[in-house]
Amino acid sequence: MMLEQRAIAEELMDAENLDADTYADVVADLARVNVVTLAARPTLDFLARATKGMTRFTVLDVGFGDGDMLRRIARWADKRGLEPTLIGVDLNPRSERAARAHTPPDLPISWITGDYADHTDGVDFIISSLVAHHMTHAQLIDFLRQMDVHARRGWLVNDLHRHGFAFRGFPLLAGLFRWHRIVRHDGQLSIARSYRPAEWTPLLAEAGITDARVYRAFPFRLCAERLR
Repeated sequence: MMLEQRAIAEELMDAENLDADTYADVVADLARVNVVTLAARPTLDFLARATKGMTRFTVLDVGFGDGDMLRRIARWADKRGLEPTLIGVDLNPRSERAARAHTPPDLPISWITGDYADHTDGVDFIISSLVAHHMTHAQLIDFLRQMDVHARRGWLVNDLHRHGFAFRGFPLLAGLFRWHRIVRHDGQLSIARSYRPAEWTPLLAEAGITDARVYRAFPFRLCAERLR
């Protein structure tokens, strides 16, 4: 597969007929992928900078999947004596089932199945992880606009970087850890569907956003953020 252009093929985990148990296994393995690939680091770094001087804040995580990002945030905040309101919204009802099953009851997280646009009121920060590359062009532009309008303190897109080394290396990593066959397939395709740094500039411009920051994060993460 050539990487000069973004791939547009659908991922297996997005199939409407994928049963809930298989979906739960897939997103559980994706949570393990996120641990190995240090996926939470850019998001936690963003929140560390964004919440300076704050003790209470609201975070809306769009497309939460297994819910691992909000669980990491909850534990991160607890260690620092912070009191966040954490809300996860995902269109896929199988995500809510998986996240609830994998989340200890003492963590202060609300899981919602629905459209994120219905849950943006009063939110300080809107975040997403590994979601942007799943969206169509129109969906992504609308998402950027919605975040920029409704996130009172700032927003972050934490996604993959379409890079040849990551694309070639992921199958080896997935085989080493014996991740689910769908994760092995979709992980490499996700890299091919993701963006490169130069491609974010016209996306943000089309969304009417002129002061966002686009940056790489180790390893092979590409982020866009805006802090107010």
